Amino acid sequence: QVQLVESGGGLVQAGGSLRLACEASGSIYSIGPMGWYRQAPGKQREVVATITRAGVTNYADSTEGRFIISRDNNKNTAYLQTDSLKPEDTAVYSCHAKVYSSWYDNDGINYWGKGTLVTVSS
Repeated sequence: QVQLVESGGGLVQAGGSLRLACEASGSIYSIGPMGWYRQAPGKQREVVATITRAGVTNYADSTEGRFIISRDNNKNTAYLQTDSLKPEDTAVYSCHAKVYSSWYDNDGINYWGKGTLVTVSS
């Protein structure tokens, strides 16, 4: 079993910054793609940013240039640096990871964390 635990959320004023972290633990051989998603009240979950194991990144149009995703494969951890935050960035931010349990596991399993709340005041 694998757990993803997010941290770093909180209340911040518009223009401020937060650094989110997502640590994976449990039965892990390796981790493939990881990503950050968010869900605002009354809205569907949307992708914020993704990163491959090799470090190739992709961002949503709404966050590119303000957010930076990174990862430390030795720590099984992904990060999201959020800068120039806006009230519309308010949401629960969740982490995703595709986890492989052994060297012969070709499929992997998708895991999700429970999320951390980011609130941006105007």
